Amino acid sequence: MEVLDKVTIQNWILPYLSLGERGKDIKVERSALIEAILYKLKIGCQWRQLPVKQFFDDHNLTWQGVYYHFNEWRKDGSWKRVWLNVLRLNKRFLDLSSIQLDGSHTPVKNGGQAVGYQGRKAAKTTTSLFLADNTGLMLACATPQAGNHHDLFEIEKLFEELCLLLESAKINLKGLFLNADSGFDAQNLRVACVNREIAANIAVNPRSVTEQPIDWVYFDEQLYKRRPVIEHANAWLDSFKTLLVRYETNVENWLSFHWLAFVVLFLRRINRKKKS
Repeated sequence: MEVLDKVTIQNWILPYLSLGERGKDIKVERSALIEAILYKLKIGCQWRQLPVKQFFDDHNLTWQGVYYHFNEWRKDGSWKRVWLNVLRLNKRFLDLSSIQLDGSHTPVKNGGQAVGYQGRKAAKTTTSLFLADNTGLMLACATPQAGNHHDLFEIEKLFEELCLLLESAKINLKGLFLNADSGFDAQNLRVACVNREIAANIAVNPRSVTEQPIDWVYFDEQLYKRRPVIEHANAWLDSFKTLLVRYETNVENWLSFHWLAFVVLFLRRINRKKKS
């Protein structure tokens, strides 16, 4: 099963993976390593169930070897670097007439970092905050948090993290319109948007309690109708079985698989646009 073709892997992923000293120890074609990791991302199998012979017919590379390289590239930030470079070099394909903010809970099976019991899901979960463009292309993901927290947990810190990611990809935040549902109706988030000159189009939560009444709230019903695109984006992420249910105990490994999924979805989209 081909998740990305070899040419796309060679053009958009391999140039941004660090080599370091361990590069000398890679005895197999690096694109085949990426194909094996993408297979794991798409199928959602356990690392030990990875069909390594499917990718490395003539070499004695085990699943531990594939995991080793994935983990080392995670440690040095390669997966995040791949995504930010793909985003930066192809931002002309984005629709930034508005951006969408949303949170998502993922059930967790093996425990680990950033795990907590979520009453509504009746399960242990991890929660993540995402930004998507106006067509549902994912742009950024904040550091995942334990699922027992609500969407506004450490929102200032996590929103700043999302903003810095976009700025790393040379995306100008000034003047952007941000859509978010009423679960994000908080004065500190609105103030954070004002400080960055972002127009916050957040649905008002009648149960929200603020220190001071907000009489400058902006809300555009027509703009808010674009909200379903991020729900579609989350559904596309769920097509990657590794992201549908979390088995990774290390939260940075879990986040790295999100960067890879973003890369795959974005490259598929722009390849279709180039052919049309």
